[in-house]
Parts: sequence; C-alpha cells; structure tokens
Amino acid sequence: MRIARFTTGGEPTYGVITGDLDEYGQLSDDAVVAELQGDPLYAGITPTGREAKLSDVRLIAPVLPRSKVVAVGRNYAAHAAEMGSEVPEEPLLFMKPNTSVIGPGDAIAYPKQTEDLHYEGELAVVIGRICRDVPAAQATDVIFGYTIANDVTARDLQRKDVQFTRAKGFDTFCPLGPWIETDLDPQDFSDGRRLQTYLNGDLKQDGSTADLIFDIPTLVEHISSVMTLLPGDVILTGTPEGVGPMEVGDEVEVSIDGLGALTNKVEKRK
Repeated sequence: MRIARFTTGGEPTYGVITGDLDEYGQLSDDAVVAELQGDPLYAGITPTGREAKLSDVRLIAPVLPRSKVVAVGRNYAAHAAEMGSEVPEEPLLFMKPNTSVIGPGDAIAYPKQTEDLHYEGELAVVIGRICRDVPAAQATDVIFGYTIANDVTARDLQRKDVQFTRAKGFDTFCPLGPWIETDLDPQDFSDGRRLQTYLNGDLKQDGSTADLIFDIPTLVEHISSVMTLLPGDVILTGTPEGVGPMEVGDEVEVSIDGLGALTNKVEKRK
C-alpha cells in the first residue's frame, strides 16, 4: 500500500495511491489517490470515499516527523572507503531536525555557509508506534513503511565541525518521498533493492540495499536501545558510494526499486 500526503491547494491530507510503476519508478497516467480520514499513523486506514487523479494533486513529504530523523553514517563499506573512513563497529548515529524535511518537487536550498553541497541517496524507514528496546526479531512490529530520502550534506562544514549537526541540519536538507510503501519486509531490502541517484540525468550512485552493513532490524534494535522512537520518526539507513557535489540549478533524483523516485532541484537559499 502506498501512503501519500498531498494537497490540492488547501490543507494537506493523506491518501492511498493506486497505479503501476514503470521502469523509471513513475506511476501510470491513470493513477489515483483515495483520501483517508486523519493521519494513518494514528487513525488507521479509513477512506473518506473521495478520490482524485494523481495528476491533479501535489505530493508533499509523506511524513512530517513530529519528533526526529535518526540517520546512520558509513553503513555501506564502499561509501566508508570513498570517505577515507573505517567501517564502524556499531551503527554510527546522528540526527537531522524535523525542520529539514521537504517533499518531492520541493527545492533544496543552497546555504551561503557552504561551498560543497552533496547529495546522498538513501532508504528511509518510517516508525509506526511508540517503542523502546525493540529486539531485532520484532522490528517489523514497529515499522510503518519505507520511503526514499536524500541526506543532503554540506561536506565542507562536516569536515570543519567534525560532528554532523550543522552540515546535515539546514532547512530543506532532508527530502523524503514520494510516498510510504507499507507492504514490504526488511528482508526485501536484505535481499537487495537497487538504489540509484541521478544528477541532471547522469547516474552517480548505483548501489543495492543488500550491501547495508547493519540491516534494518539491527538498526531499529540499536537506535531504540538509545532513544524512544515515536510514530512518524524516520531512520535514514545510509548511502552507497558515489556521493558528490550539487550546484544551484541542478536536479537530483533518487530511486529505489519498488519505492518510486524522489526528485528535487537545488536553488540558492533566499
């Protein structure tokens, strides 16, 4: 089931999208969105009976985390190597504020404080209920679904500050979307889903979720042993090799098999 947040010009609402994905991760022209009552994270899946063509609505971030985005660094060995770093012995965690979240089609703002802004395509996990100290074997019980993320990073500030808060915390630095897919299991990603990032149509990252060092259940167990996770919290699972710079005017697209494609342009921060 594909859960989306959308607007027709008024207040955002949630809906279920139906339609087939083509080879580029785009939905068919006859795709529709069936409106839901309230927030499905709290109210469940209850249709209102109203529908709209997907082409007549604007998709926005499929979840607006009320609490936090927890990200994992160096969770692909090849990416750790390209950054000149060792593979961590346990998941390397950092946080992105919920104010960094934007949706598909929204602009990534290039801040004046950086001269080296990078894309990082990632698989994102959306938490479905309050949880703490979740055993890996029970991770599926607390996962609502999966979406696509771009962990935008000011690489020069990351090097300068050592820790990641400023480099990864600017407004617009966490594009999410285009929807949440609920009918998948962590094993689907351990078996391998292709993750690709394109910059202005040129392929830059071409990885597989099978190469995650710490798989999704392990991440849920580890993170929930540190902090309570709330409905709508997002876990970014790490990026494969091939990260690189973006410039004002560029368009970046991240796609994951079965999850669609997330596209954003880069604009100068106003």
